[in-house]
Amino acid sequence: MKKIIYFLFASLILASCASYQYNTMRDEKIDFSQYRTYGWLPPVDSLSKSYFDNDIARTNILDASNSELNAKGLTYSKDNPDLLFRYITIVNNKSRLVYGTSYAWGGPWNWYRPWFSPYYGYASYPVAKERYRYAHLIVEAVDRKTNKVVWQARGSGEVNNPEKATTNIGKVVKGIFKQYPTSSKK
Repeated sequence: MKKIIYFLFASLILASCASYQYNTMRDEKIDFSQYRTYGWLPPVDSLSKSYFDNDIARTNILDASNSELNAKGLTYSKDNPDLLFRYITIVNNKSRLVYGTSYAWGGPWNWYRPWFSPYYGYASYPVAKERYRYAHLIVEAVDRKTNKVVWQARGSGEVNNPEKATTNIGKVVKGIFKQYPTSSKK
């Protein structure tokens, strides 16, 4: 029992340090140097429970995005922007198995292990199911002339605390816009 508690405590520590994963896709035929200005479309409504459906989260997402886009050389424009950006936030409930270990010699989990195995006497088995939340922030760039998505990026990671997730959204936005294609032409 004591080992299970240590394992759960270690899992919580590792989960709190979990990093975000980033994925991107783009239209390879598009020269992104043609885009000089950008604007915003309203956020896409999500059908899932969202931690980010509030004014503070929206402000943090837009402020961090505007800062990153300005650093990429794009200028905000309300009138006829070249690109229109939109975002969607999704928070899903997921579950995973929590494993415990058996160090006993014998028993149902280690009787089949050969004597010469260095792992004889050690086995792990599921002891519980743990629920957690996994969040995605997806940002899309739409070419205003063709009305087609030309770039999409997603930042995904485990969310333990809604307030902390909203406060740290700038980190996720920065990671997403690192994926934005920059051209060598100026």
